[in-house]
Amino acid sequence: MELLQLQYFLAVARLEHVTEAARSLHVTQSSLSRTIQRLEEDLGVSLFDRVGRKLELNEFGRRFLRRAERALFELEQGKLELSELSSPDHGRLELGVTSASVLHHILREFRKKRPNIQFHVQMLTTQEMISLLERGEVDYCLSSPPVKRDDIESQIVFIDPILVAVPMGHRLADRSSVSLIELKDEWFVGVKAGYGTRDLMDEVCRSVGFVPRFVYEGDEPARLVNLVEAEIGIAFIPSTARNERAQIKYLQVETHEVVREIALLWHKSRYISPAALEFRGVVLDYFQELSKQTFESGGQ
Repeated sequence: MELLQLQYFLAVARLEHVTEAARSLHVTQSSLSRTIQRLEEDLGVSLFDRVGRKLELNEFGRRFLRRAERALFELEQGKLELSELSSPDHGRLELGVTSASVLHHILREFRKKRPNIQFHVQMLTTQEMISLLERGEVDYCLSSPPVKRDDIESQIVFIDPILVAVPMGHRLADRSSVSLIELKDEWFVGVKAGYGTRDLMDEVCRSVGFVPRFVYEGDEPARLVNLVEAEIGIAFIPSTARNERAQIKYLQVETHEVVREIALLWHKSRYISPAALEFRGVVLDYFQELSKQTFESGGQ
């Protein structure tokens, strides 16, 4: 069995389409099909059911997929470990976040300690984050909500209050707090369903008897402040994402303790380099200090 066969098998298994898999691998469709056929001949079973132009994993394929992913995962960890040993002061961190509101502070502090370490950050939905973590394709994720999986370590680092952001000319702008039910007739701006804060607040609002009406749904949380300031709608904003320079009033939520848990996640079996360990320390130190400041200010 060849390594190339496993790599091609994973691509087809994930995309369930030979043409799309071939395009992602930059090989011809015929070459990919022959490689998959040779793998099936080596194993003595068919791994896919052909349904029109699509391929669907059968029971044999699903079982083999778990083993193949594990094998390639371990090989990739070996490459990472050797790369770190050969160039300990250089390297690359792969990061995923569901919200980037505090990331610039963390990256700035880390760069002071490790100026030669590069990093790549992806903004992800919760499900996208789970997939990358399970495949070992990211070093760490900052997620809200936390993720619970057998092979994923989850450490809660901050309890973040959710606030209601309204423009200065809004009817509620002279208030310091508001009950959720008072917002039932408002128009909202927010991120798309699938992001932690959106899913959390949809659920909380439903529990008090209404579903928020959105005039804007996007995948850039930082843009929400500008939309609120422009009086397009109001928004649920985590306290860590407040922009004190914007013409916005932030209201606390009455009667409900509305908070999001921010967690640092990593795959339990992924190789953790000294630089990655140091990054984890920077994250923990940052949120410890932030928690102290929040406590001293009374959560305001």
